Amino acid sequence: MELNESTLIILVAIFCARVIDVSIGTMRIIFLTRGLKTLSALIGFFESLIWIIAISQVMNNVNSWAAYLAFAGGFASGNVVGIWLEEKIALGTLVIRIITQRNVGALVEAMRVAAYNVTRIDAEGGHGQVMVLFTIVRRKQLPEVIALIRQHNPQAIYTVENVRFASSHGYEMSISKRPLALQRSFSLRT
Repeated sequence: MELNESTLIILVAIFCARVIDVSIGTMRIIFLTRGLKTLSALIGFFESLIWIIAISQVMNNVNSWAAYLAFAGGFASGNVVGIWLEEKIALGTLVIRIITQRNVGALVEAMRVAAYNVTRIDAEGGHGQVMVLFTIVRRKQLPEVIALIRQHNPQAIYTVENVRFASSHGYEMSISKRPLALQRSFSLRT
C-alpha cells in the first residue's frame, strides 16, 4: 500500500473507527454494570457495526502494516478516550465510608449543611473506639465530599464503593435506573 491521499484517508478512518468503537465499548460495559441493559444493547449494536467497518478496511489492505498500526493505535487511543469519557460523565451512585478516631461533629455538620445525608455509627477498631460515617451520593459529588473530609478530618480513613441498588422510605429502587434529575442522597436509617 503506497502512501497517497486516499490511503491516508483510509488509515485515518480505520484509526478513528477504532477510537469510536472502543470508547463506546467502554461506555457499554459501564452502562451494563449500572443495570442499563437496553442502552447497553443499543450501544453494542453500533460498537460492533463500527468494528466490522474498521476490520473490513484492514482486510482490504491486508498487506499494509500501516493499516495494522492504525487499527492497533485506534484501539489503544479508544481505551484512553473511553476512560476519559466515563470520568466526565460520572454516572452512578457511591457509598462513602469514613472511619475516624476523632470527634466527627464538625464533619457531620458540614456534610449536612452541604445537603448530604450522613449516618453515624459507634464502632471499635484495632486501636480502640472509632466513629464510622456512611453517606450515599452521586458520583459527580465525590470530589466535594472528599474535600469536606480532608478539611474537617484529614486523618480519617475513607473508602468509596459503587452502589447498584438502594432502599429508602420502605420501598426499593434501583438508583442507577433513575434519571439524574430525580436522584438524591439517601441515608441509612438507624
